[in-house]
Amino acid sequence: MIELNQVVKRYHTKNKDVLAVDHVDLNIESGSIFGVIGFSGAGKSTLIRMFNNLEEPTSGDIIIDGDNINKLSKSDLRKKRQKVSMIFQHFNLLWSRTVISNIMFPLEIAGVARTEAKKRALELVELVGLKGREKAYPSELSGGQKQRVGIARALANDPNVLLCDEATSALDPQTTDEILDLLLKIKEERNLTIVIITHEMQVIRRICDAVAVMENGRVIEQGNVDEVFENPQHEVTKRFVKDDLDDDFEDSIKHLEPLNKDAYIVRLNFNGNNTTQPVVSDITRTQNIELNILEANIKNTRTGSIGFLIVHIPHISEDGFNTFVTELHKQHVNVEVIKHG
Repeated sequence: MIELNQVVKRYHTKNKDVLAVDHVDLNIESGSIFGVIGFSGAGKSTLIRMFNNLEEPTSGDIIIDGDNINKLSKSDLRKKRQKVSMIFQHFNLLWSRTVISNIMFPLEIAGVARTEAKKRALELVELVGLKGREKAYPSELSGGQKQRVGIARALANDPNVLLCDEATSALDPQTTDEILDLLLKIKEERNLTIVIITHEMQVIRRICDAVAVMENGRVIEQGNVDEVFENPQHEVTKRFVKDDLDDDFEDSIKHLEPLNKDAYIVRLNFNGNNTTQPVVSDITRTQNIELNILEANIKNTRTGSIGFLIVHIPHISEDGFNTFVTELHKQHVNVEVIKHG
Protein backbone atom coordinates (compact mmCIF):
# COMPACT_ATOMS: atom_id res chain seq x y z
CA MET A 1 0.00 0.00 0.00
CA ILE A 2 1.18 3.51 -0.85
CA GLU A 3 -0.36 6.42 1.06
CA LEU A 4 0.12 10.12 0.40
CA ASN A 5 -1.22 12.40 3.11
CA GLN A 6 -1.43 16.15 2.43
CA VAL A 7 1.81 16.14 0.41
CA VAL A 8 3.13 19.59 -0.51
CA LYS A 9 6.17 20.59 -2.56
CA ARG A 10 7.07 24.27 -2.65
CA TYR A 11 10.04 25.79 -4.49
CA HIS A 12 11.51 29.10 -3.38
CA THR A 13 12.88 31.45 -6.03
CA LYS A 14 14.12 35.03 -5.89
CA ASN A 15 10.88 36.45 -7.24
CA LYS A 16 8.21 34.12 -5.91
CA ASP A 17 7.30 30.79 -4.34
CA VAL A 18 6.11 28.04 -6.69
CA LEU A 19 3.63 25.51 -5.32
CA ALA A 20 4.40 22.47 -7.49
CA VAL A 21 2.37 19.93 -5.48
CA ASP A 22 -0.59 21.20 -3.51
CA HIS A 23 -1.86 19.06 -0.59
CA VAL A 24 -2.18 15.76 -2.45
CA ASP A 25 -3.87 12.73 -0.88
CA LEU A 26 -3.64 9.32 -2.59
CA ASN A 27 -4.14 5.67 -1.67
CA ILE A 28 -2.61 3.13 -4.05
CA GLU A 29 -3.41 -0.54 -3.54
CA SER A 30 -0.54 -3.04 -3.46
CA GLY A 31 -0.27 -5.01 -6.69
CA SER A 32 -2.21 -2.43 -8.71
CA ILE A 33 -1.24 -0.20 -11.63
CA PHE A 34 -2.01 3.41 -10.76
CA GLY A 35 -1.84 6.23 -13.29
CA VAL A 36 -1.31 9.94 -12.70
CA ILE A 37 -2.20 12.09 -15.71
CA GLY A 38 -2.00 15.80 -16.37
CA PHE A 39 -0.84 18.35 -18.87
CA SER A 40 2.68 19.78 -18.80
CA GLY A 41 3.30 21.68 -15.59
CA ALA A 42 0.57 19.89 -13.63
CA GLY A 43 3.09 18.68 -11.01
CA LYS A 44 2.93 14.97 -11.78
CA SER A 45 6.68 14.40 -12.32
CA THR A 46 7.50 16.31 -9.15
CA LEU A 47 4.97 14.16 -7.32
CA ILE A 48 6.39 10.81 -8.45
CA ARG A 49 9.95 11.87 -7.59
CA MET A 50 8.87 12.28 -3.99
CA PHE A 51 7.88 8.60 -3.82
CA ASN A 52 11.57 7.65 -3.51
CA ASN A 53 12.74 11.00 -2.11
CA LEU A 54 14.51 12.19 -5.26
CA GLU A 55 12.50 15.29 -4.36
CA GLU A 56 11.91 15.91 -0.68
CA PRO A 57 8.38 17.05 0.20
CA THR A 58 7.98 20.41 1.90
CA SER A 59 5.34 18.85 4.13
CA GLY A 60 3.09 15.81 4.32
CA ASP A 61 3.73 12.08 4.52
CA ILE A 62 4.56 9.47 1.88
CA ILE A 63 4.15 5.99 3.34
CA ILE A 64 5.18 2.92 1.34
CA ASP A 65 4.60 -0.49 2.90
CA GLY A 66 4.52 1.10 6.34
CA ASP A 67 7.68 3.22 5.95
CA ASN A 68 7.39 7.02 5.98
CA ILE A 69 9.83 7.82 3.17
CA ASN A 70 10.74 11.35 4.23
CA LYS A 71 11.51 10.24 7.80
CA LEU A 72 13.97 7.45 6.97
CA SER A 73 17.66 7.75 7.81
CA LYS A 74 20.05 8.01 4.85
CA SER A 75 21.07 4.37 5.13
CA ASP A 76 17.46 3.17 5.41
CA LEU A 77 16.47 5.38 2.46
CA ARG A 78 19.19 3.79 0.31
CA LYS A 79 17.81 0.35 1.17
CA LYS A 80 14.23 1.49 0.50
CA ARG A 81 15.18 2.85 -2.92
CA GLN A 82 16.26 -0.64 -3.93
CA LYS A 83 12.62 -1.67 -3.44
CA VAL A 84 11.12 1.47 -5.00
CA SER A 85 12.69 1.58 -8.44
CA MET A 86 12.20 3.97 -11.34
CA ILE A 87 12.26 4.17 -15.14
CA PHE A 88 12.57 7.44 -17.01
CA GLN A 89 11.35 9.13 -20.20
CA HIS A 90 14.84 9.41 -21.69
CA PHE A 91 16.09 6.06 -20.36
CA ASN A 92 19.05 7.43 -18.29
CA LEU A 93 21.38 4.68 -19.51
CA LEU A 94 25.15 4.76 -19.15
CA TRP A 95 26.30 5.15 -22.75
CA SER A 96 29.77 3.72 -22.11
CA ARG A 97 28.29 0.45 -20.81
CA THR A 98 26.73 -2.45 -22.70
CA VAL A 99 23.19 -3.69 -22.14
CA ILE A 100 24.28 -6.33 -19.65
CA SER A 101 26.60 -3.91 -17.87
CA ASN A 102 23.85 -1.29 -17.53
CA ILE A 103 21.56 -3.87 -15.93
CA MET A 104 24.32 -5.03 -13.57
CA PHE A 105 25.12 -1.49 -12.45
CA PRO A 106 22.57 -1.21 -9.57
CA LEU A 107 23.60 -4.68 -8.39
CA GLU A 108 27.23 -3.55 -8.25
CA ILE A 109 26.20 -0.57 -6.13
CA ALA A 110 24.20 -2.89 -3.85
CA GLY A 111 27.32 -5.05 -3.32
CA VAL A 112 26.02 -8.15 -5.10
CA ALA A 113 28.79 -10.57 -6.13
CA ARG A 114 29.66 -10.25 -9.83
CA THR A 115 28.74 -13.85 -10.67
CA GLU A 116 25.31 -13.49 -9.07
CA ALA A 117 24.83 -10.03 -10.62
CA LYS A 118 25.56 -11.33 -14.11
CA LYS A 119 23.24 -14.31 -13.64
CA ARG A 120 20.42 -12.03 -12.51
CA ALA A 121 21.08 -9.57 -15.34
CA LEU A 122 20.95 -12.32 -17.97
CA GLU A 123 17.59 -13.46 -16.61
CA LEU A 124 16.31 -9.89 -16.90
CA VAL A 125 17.64 -9.56 -20.45
CA GLU A 126 15.49 -12.52 -21.41
CA LEU A 127 12.49 -11.21 -19.46
CA VAL A 128 12.45 -7.89 -21.34
CA GLY A 129 13.02 -9.51 -24.74
CA LEU A 130 16.61 -8.47 -25.45
CA LYS A 131 18.28 -11.87 -25.68
CA GLY A 132 21.15 -11.62 -28.17
CA ARG A 133 21.69 -7.89 -27.51
CA GLU A 134 23.62 -8.28 -24.24
CA LYS A 135 26.84 -6.79 -25.64
CA ALA A 136 25.21 -3.93 -27.55
CA TYR A 137 25.74 -0.31 -26.48
CA PRO A 138 22.84 2.15 -26.07
CA SER A 139 23.82 3.95 -29.29
CA GLU A 140 23.12 0.71 -31.17
CA LEU A 141 19.59 0.31 -29.78
CA SER A 142 16.20 1.66 -30.81
CA GLY A 143 14.15 3.78 -28.39
CA GLY A 144 12.03 0.79 -27.41
CA GLN A 145 15.09 -1.37 -26.79
CA LYS A 146 16.66 1.36 -24.64
CA GLN A 147 13.52 1.50 -22.53
CA ARG A 148 13.59 -2.30 -22.16
CA VAL A 149 17.11 -1.95 -20.77
CA GLY A 150 15.82 0.75 -18.42
CA ILE A 151 13.06 -1.57 -17.22
CA ALA A 152 15.46 -4.48 -16.72
CA ARG A 153 17.84 -2.25 -14.75
CA ALA A 154 14.94 -1.03 -12.59
CA LEU A 155 14.03 -4.65 -11.81
CA ALA A 156 17.58 -5.70 -10.91
CA ASN A 157 17.14 -5.31 -7.15
CA ASP A 158 13.75 -7.09 -7.19
CA PRO A 159 11.65 -4.03 -6.21
CA ASN A 160 8.12 -4.04 -4.82
CA VAL A 161 7.22 -0.73 -6.48
CA LEU A 162 8.06 0.45 -10.01
CA LEU A 163 7.76 4.17 -10.76
CA CYS A 164 7.40 5.12 -14.44
CA ASP A 165 7.98 8.79 -15.27
CA GLU A 166 6.65 9.38 -18.82
CA ALA A 167 8.21 6.04 -19.77
CA THR A 168 6.48 5.85 -23.18
CA SER A 169 6.22 9.49 -24.26
CA ALA A 170 9.43 9.33 -26.35
CA LEU A 171 8.23 6.23 -28.22
CA ASP A 172 6.11 5.64 -31.32
CA PRO A 173 2.58 4.17 -30.86
CA GLN A 174 3.51 0.57 -31.72
CA THR A 175 6.54 0.58 -29.42
CA THR A 176 4.44 2.22 -26.70
CA ASP A 177 1.98 -0.69 -26.87
CA GLU A 178 4.85 -3.18 -26.68
CA ILE A 179 6.30 -1.49 -23.58
CA LEU A 180 2.86 -1.34 -21.93
CA ASP A 181 2.35 -5.05 -22.63
CA LEU A 182 5.77 -5.73 -21.10
CA LEU A 183 4.86 -3.76 -17.96
CA LEU A 184 1.63 -5.73 -17.64
CA LYS A 185 3.53 -9.00 -17.99
CA ILE A 186 6.09 -7.98 -15.37
CA LYS A 187 3.38 -6.79 -12.99
CA GLU A 188 1.57 -10.13 -13.21
CA GLU A 189 4.72 -12.24 -12.86
CA ARG A 190 6.22 -10.26 -9.98
CA ASN A 191 3.12 -8.82 -8.30
CA LEU A 192 4.56 -5.32 -8.56
CA THR A 193 2.81 -2.10 -7.67
CA ILE A 194 3.32 0.21 -10.65
CA VAL A 195 2.80 3.99 -10.62
CA ILE A 196 2.73 5.59 -14.07
CA ILE A 197 3.07 9.30 -14.81
CA THR A 198 1.81 10.26 -18.27
CA HIS A 199 0.05 12.86 -20.38
CA GLU A 200 -1.45 10.14 -22.62
CA MET A 201 -4.92 8.87 -21.70
CA GLN A 202 -4.34 5.85 -23.94
CA VAL A 203 -1.67 4.67 -21.47
CA ILE A 204 -4.11 5.03 -18.57
CA ARG A 205 -6.86 3.21 -20.44
CA ARG A 206 -4.64 0.35 -21.62
CA ILE A 207 -3.09 -0.82 -18.37
CA CYS A 208 -4.16 1.14 -15.28
CA ASP A 209 -6.59 0.03 -12.57
CA ALA A 210 -7.09 3.52 -11.14
CA VAL A 211 -6.16 7.07 -12.11
CA ALA A 212 -5.62 10.50 -10.56
CA VAL A 213 -5.90 13.62 -12.70
CA MET A 214 -3.68 16.59 -11.79
CA GLU A 215 -3.87 20.29 -12.59
CA ASN A 216 -1.80 23.09 -11.06
CA GLY A 217 -0.30 20.75 -8.47
CA ARG A 218 -3.64 19.44 -7.22
CA VAL A 219 -5.45 16.15 -7.74
CA ILE A 220 -8.73 17.31 -9.28
CA GLU A 221 -10.27 13.88 -9.89
CA GLN A 222 -9.46 10.26 -9.12
CA GLY A 223 -11.06 6.85 -9.23
CA ASN A 224 -11.39 3.55 -11.04
CA VAL A 225 -10.36 3.92 -14.70
CA ASP A 226 -13.65 2.61 -16.11
CA GLU A 227 -15.67 4.94 -13.89
CA VAL A 228 -13.58 7.99 -14.78
CA PHE A 229 -13.89 7.24 -18.50
CA GLU A 230 -17.63 6.64 -18.25
CA ASN A 231 -18.44 9.74 -16.23
CA PRO A 232 -15.59 12.30 -16.07
CA GLN A 233 -16.41 15.19 -13.74
CA HIS A 234 -13.74 17.85 -14.25
CA GLU A 235 -13.24 19.73 -17.52
CA VAL A 236 -9.59 18.61 -17.73
CA THR A 237 -10.61 14.97 -17.35
CA LYS A 238 -13.35 15.40 -19.95
CA ARG A 239 -10.79 16.77 -22.39
CA PHE A 240 -8.43 13.81 -21.87
CA VAL A 241 -11.28 11.31 -22.31
CA LYS A 242 -12.67 13.14 -25.34
CA ASP A 243 -9.27 13.16 -27.06
CA ASP A 244 -8.69 9.46 -26.38
CA LEU A 245 -12.12 8.43 -27.65
CA ASP A 246 -11.74 10.63 -30.78
CA ASP A 247 -14.93 12.39 -29.76
CA ASP A 248 -15.49 15.22 -32.29
CA PHE A 249 -19.25 15.57 -31.99
CA GLU A 250 -19.14 19.36 -32.50
CA ASP A 251 -18.54 18.81 -36.21
CA SER A 252 -21.29 16.18 -36.35
CA ILE A 253 -24.07 18.46 -35.06
CA LYS A 254 -23.39 21.66 -37.00
CA HIS A 255 -25.61 20.66 -39.93
CA LEU A 256 -28.54 19.94 -37.58
CA GLU A 257 -28.85 23.46 -36.20
CA PRO A 258 -31.24 25.02 -35.43
CA LEU A 259 -32.91 22.09 -33.66
CA ASN A 260 -36.65 21.56 -33.53
CA LYS A 261 -38.19 22.43 -30.16
CA ASP A 262 -38.84 18.75 -29.42
CA ALA A 263 -35.39 17.56 -30.58
CA TYR A 264 -32.43 16.39 -28.50
CA ILE A 265 -28.78 15.65 -29.12
CA VAL A 266 -27.58 13.23 -26.46
CA ARG A 267 -24.34 11.52 -25.52
CA LEU A 268 -24.69 7.98 -24.17
CA ASN A 269 -21.75 6.55 -22.23
CA PHE A 270 -21.39 2.77 -21.99
CA ASN A 271 -19.24 0.68 -19.69
CA GLY A 272 -18.66 -3.06 -19.33
CA ASN A 273 -21.02 -5.61 -20.85
CA ASN A 274 -23.52 -3.03 -22.10
CA THR A 275 -21.00 -1.79 -24.71
CA THR A 276 -21.67 -4.93 -26.76
CA GLN A 277 -25.41 -5.32 -26.03
CA PRO A 278 -28.26 -3.87 -28.18
CA VAL A 279 -29.41 -1.66 -25.30
CA VAL A 280 -30.33 1.43 -27.33
CA SER A 281 -31.86 -0.62 -30.14
CA ASP A 282 -34.13 -2.49 -27.71
CA ILE A 283 -35.32 0.66 -25.92
CA THR A 284 -35.95 2.70 -29.07
CA ARG A 285 -37.89 -0.17 -30.64
CA THR A 286 -40.02 -0.65 -27.51
CA GLN A 287 -40.75 3.09 -27.19
CA ASN A 288 -40.99 3.67 -30.95
CA ILE A 289 -38.30 6.38 -30.87
CA GLU A 290 -36.62 7.56 -34.05
CA LEU A 291 -32.98 8.49 -33.67
CA ASN A 292 -29.91 9.10 -35.81
CA ILE A 293 -26.42 8.00 -34.75
CA LEU A 294 -24.03 10.91 -35.31
CA GLU A 295 -20.88 9.40 -33.84
CA ALA A 296 -19.76 6.30 -31.94
CA ASN A 297 -16.64 4.61 -30.61
CA ILE A 298 -15.61 1.71 -28.37
CA LYS A 299 -12.22 1.29 -26.69
CA ASN A 300 -10.83 -1.44 -24.45
CA THR A 301 -9.58 -0.86 -20.92
CA ARG A 302 -7.66 -3.32 -18.79
CA THR A 303 -10.86 -4.67 -17.24
CA GLY A 304 -13.39 -4.34 -20.04
CA SER A 305 -14.76 -1.95 -22.64
CA ILE A 306 -15.98 1.64 -22.68
CA GLY A 307 -17.79 3.47 -25.42
CA PHE A 308 -20.08 6.30 -26.38
CA LEU A 309 -22.84 7.17 -28.82
CA ILE A 310 -23.81 10.67 -29.93
CA VAL A 311 -27.44 10.46 -31.10
CA HIS A 312 -29.95 12.92 -32.54
CA ILE A 313 -33.61 12.45 -31.59
CA PRO A 314 -35.53 14.69 -34.03
CA HIS A 315 -38.95 14.48 -32.31
CA ILE A 316 -39.85 13.30 -28.80
CA SER A 317 -42.11 14.58 -26.00
CA GLU A 318 -40.67 15.58 -22.65
CA ASP A 319 -42.34 12.61 -20.95
CA GLY A 320 -41.11 10.28 -23.69
CA PHE A 321 -37.57 11.56 -23.31
CA ASN A 322 -37.66 11.15 -19.52
CA THR A 323 -38.82 7.55 -19.95
CA PHE A 324 -36.04 6.96 -22.49
CA VAL A 325 -33.44 8.25 -20.01
CA THR A 326 -34.90 6.19 -17.15
CA GLU A 327 -34.71 2.98 -19.20
CA LEU A 328 -31.11 3.72 -20.17
CA HIS A 329 -30.15 4.32 -16.54
CA LYS A 330 -31.63 0.93 -15.67
CA GLN A 331 -29.14 -0.57 -18.13
CA HIS A 332 -26.28 1.42 -16.50
CA VAL A 333 -25.95 3.79 -19.45
CA ASN A 334 -24.98 7.34 -18.50
CA VAL A 335 -26.93 10.04 -20.38
CA GLU A 336 -25.71 13.59 -21.08
CA VAL A 337 -27.89 16.09 -22.95
CA ILE A 338 -25.61 18.01 -25.30
CA LYS A 339 -28.31 20.18 -26.87
CA HIS A 340 -32.09 20.58 -26.69
CA GLY A 341 -34.23 22.55 -29.16
